[in-house]
Amino acid sequence: MAISQKLLNPGEEIMVSTRTHAKALLLPLLTLVVLLAVGVAAQVLIDLDDADTERILELIIWGVVLVLVLWRVVWPTLDWLMASYTITNRRLITRNGILTRRGHDIPLSRISDVAYERDLIDRMLGCGTLVISDASTNGQVLIYDIPHVEETQRDLNQLLHKLHGGETQSAEGH
Repeated sequence: MAISQKLLNPGEEIMVSTRTHAKALLLPLLTLVVLLAVGVAAQVLIDLDDADTERILELIIWGVVLVLVLWRVVWPTLDWLMASYTITNRRLITRNGILTRRGHDIPLSRISDVAYERDLIDRMLGCGTLVISDASTNGQVLIYDIPHVEETQRDLNQLLHKLHGGETQSAEGH
C-alpha cells in the first residue's frame, strides 16, 4: 500500500513501500477455520426435542461465532491492511490503525544506524525486524515482520549514504 502522493513534500520520492509480512494473517486464518469447525460441530451435535429451542440455540452459537470472527479475524486483517511503511528519499513514514490512525515520521538525516533481526521462522518466511536507531530520545524504532528485510536495510543504508555525501561504489570498483 503506497502512501498517498498528497502526503509527500515537493521533490520527495517513494523509494520503498511495504506492509507487515502476510505471516501476520496466519493466526487469524487458523482462528477462522477453528471457529467455523466449532460452529458446524455444535450445529450437528445439537439434537433437542423442541425445534424452536434448537433453532434459537443454533442462532446463539452462530451469533457468538460471528462476533469472534469479527474480533479475532476481521479486525486483525483490517489492521494488517491499514498499516504501511514507506521510505522516501527524505524520511521514514509509518502509518497504522483502523479507527484511530497513528503515524510516525523520521527524517533520514536523524537516522544513525539501520540493522535487522531474523529468527528461524523469519528466515523461512523471508521477513524480519528492521531496527532503526535515530538521534531522538526514543533511541530505536522497531518495525516488525518486514518482507525482504535485508533488501530494505540495504536500500535504506544506500539512501543514508547518499544523504551524508557518500558516493555509491560501482561494480567496477570492487
